[in-house]
Amino acid sequence: MVRTRRLGRALGRVIGRALGREDRHDSDDVPQRRRPTAFARRQREAAPIAKDEPVVAEDVHAQGAETGHDREVFPGGSRDPLVLTEYDDHVAVIVWNGEEHPELKLSSYDKKVHKFGKPTPEIEGLVAATVLSPLIACSVDTGDRGLISAFVEQWHKETSSFYLPVGELTITLDDVASLLHLPIIGAFHTFEPLHVDEVVLMLVELLEVSREEARAETTQCHGAYVRLSWLRDIYQRRCQAGHWTAVARAYLLHLLGCTLFANKSATHIHVVFLDTLCDLS
Repeated sequence: MVRTRRLGRALGRVIGRALGREDRHDSDDVPQRRRPTAFARRQREAAPIAKDEPVVAEDVHAQGAETGHDREVFPGGSRDPLVLTEYDDHVAVIVWNGEEHPELKLSSYDKKVHKFGKPTPEIEGLVAATVLSPLIACSVDTGDRGLISAFVEQWHKETSSFYLPVGELTITLDDVASLLHLPIIGAFHTFEPLHVDEVVLMLVELLEVSREEARAETTQCHGAYVRLSWLRDIYQRRCQAGHWTAVARAYLLHLLGCTLFANKSATHIHVVFLDTLCDLS
């Protein structure tokens, strides 16, 4: 194959001089600037350079291929695995390679919330004081699997962000206030890991169940979880007994398990969130 690119540029410069034009930009001697990867920049910054040692330009693309951070490892996505550490196991890689992946399972808690209904009048004041009442009406039942799947394929839990063609998109506290109508002021709450014995004690003190019942529930759930159906049963029993503080806690924990802290089980809620409902005032 004959390479005519240099010949064409040379003829262009000769014709340009004949016409009185001077081409300063189209020259083979001008190095073309390549945008380095973040990995290559860190490698150059970390490498010490002696005072008398000449600086040699490097091919960052070749370096990325040698270190295994090129697109062959992360097809269609990030070249730098230092941020998205679990990208190679992400569904986006499966989609890019054209492989089959399990159908997305959508779990809607809308029916569970409406089945529970509004809080009984005796605890409306307690529920309203927690400012969590807007969550009762925030559940959405949608059948558009394509739309949700598109967002799932762009979500990365390492950074809690969507990586879209227009750039990185992160859910902010302003979004929480706009969509869920919850206040975004106040102190942050840190959830500490709980031992099963601590979970049993918390259920006994805050939901007023027996130790045997609490132990049986955690055993059935294989850990620090309770079933949403179990909470609805506790709610009914505490209403009959007139223990309204325990009624409010059972209702709110069920509400949190169907909205803010819903999980893939679609049937369980972690008991650690009950810790935030100790003092309803």
